[in-house]
Amino acid sequence: MTASAPRRRARTRRFEVEGLTRVEGEGSLRIVIRDGEVIEAQLGIFEAPRYFERLVRGRTPDEVLDIVARICGICPVAYQMSAVHAFEDGVGIEIDPAVRALRRLLYCGEWIESHALHVYFLHAPDFMGYASAIELARDHRVLVERALALKKAGNHLVALIGGRPIHPVSVRVGGFYHTPTRAELTALRPELTAALDIALETVAVTTELNTPDFSREPRLVSLRHPTDYPMNEGRIVSTDGLDLAPTDWERAFAEDQVGWSNALQARTHAGDVYLLGPSSRITLAGDKLHPRAAEALAQSGLADEIRRNPFRSIVARAIELVHATAVAIDIIDDYRPPERPATPWNPGPGTAAWATEAPRGLLFHTYELDEEGRVATARIVPPTSQNQAAIEADLTDFAPSVLGLPHDEATHRFEQLIRSYDPCISCATHFLDLRVEDRR
Repeated sequence: MTASAPRRRARTRRFEVEGLTRVEGEGSLRIVIRDGEVIEAQLGIFEAPRYFERLVRGRTPDEVLDIVARICGICPVAYQMSAVHAFEDGVGIEIDPAVRALRRLLYCGEWIESHALHVYFLHAPDFMGYASAIELARDHRVLVERALALKKAGNHLVALIGGRPIHPVSVRVGGFYHTPTRAELTALRPELTAALDIALETVAVTTELNTPDFSREPRLVSLRHPTDYPMNEGRIVSTDGLDLAPTDWERAFAEDQVGWSNALQARTHAGDVYLLGPSSRITLAGDKLHPRAAEALAQSGLADEIRRNPFRSIVARAIELVHATAVAIDIIDDYRPPERPATPWNPGPGTAAWATEAPRGLLFHTYELDEEGRVATARIVPPTSQNQAAIEADLTDFAPSVLGLPHDEATHRFEQLIRSYDPCISCATHFLDLRVEDRR
């Protein structure tokens, strides 16, 4: 009888990241690799619950609009737009076409300021070899100044239409409390014209960035509108054939609690992950881009890479910067103030639901209204919670490719990948403190 061969001890590597600061508040990352196979990839969010869905109970729809705008300092317009469209659909309000255009212009302002922030201050330093945007500015002052000019143009739009640049207060059910004059909007046109030139330069800059070679076939989800690139309106579609009304998100998706995160994760009812955001929108609705943005996309030659490689999402955001600034100019040129700022309506019971496209992806709201027209229950599903499972899946696919890299470089690659999804909001430019445990 021969002796059995000694059992080989499995090699395990643990990537432990504690304190992912300012990613939806606070989060962590844990990746466990055994014999080259990822057996665990967890993006944990341990921020305490914020209770906004409870805070709006008993409130009128117009009160809700002011409350939900405070969920985020970067995309408050998105929260207002999903809520106001939900309430208007629920009570059957037909808004003035001029109000519709003005709301789209308000959303353009938010896209401009949000995308400019992420492209230049949160993501570009990763590719350009700098630890922060401050260091980037030392060697590329003009680049950062242009980024600030872009963001300022978006801020000015939101301030004029929304009443202030952060947490706007002018939106109400049926329209606005106040609408700008044509002269007030026209005064912003020169700044937006300059911003469009910077946005086009941004596409050129991001196209030339050296991105990691990573490819997968993701399930992408976004809105799609018959005539417009999706922002406020459209049907929920996907790369695998989904086609739903913006009120029907719950027919295809569900949220679930995972043990390592206080944030809910959303998946399809079949348990599949999916991805939202600029790459999804360009893939599913790129034929609706403004002609200037469509031309920039075609010249980049990166449409397929935008779909397959998450690191190319920085190019997608640059394309949408062109789209948002060009559309904003067109709306201003065609603008005529509505006859009245808001359409009257009567409160009552019912269900209100809607989805719009925040800069980071589809944002869904649903409310039940009582007999007095006040909110009885509310549910808000932000893009980040929907993207969390997809981020974990991509980390699983990507991790083996960096195992042979030095520690610092592997850390950098994980940082780049997570920031590619622009989680709302990773204010810290570099937030990963990667620890590798190698047991033999």
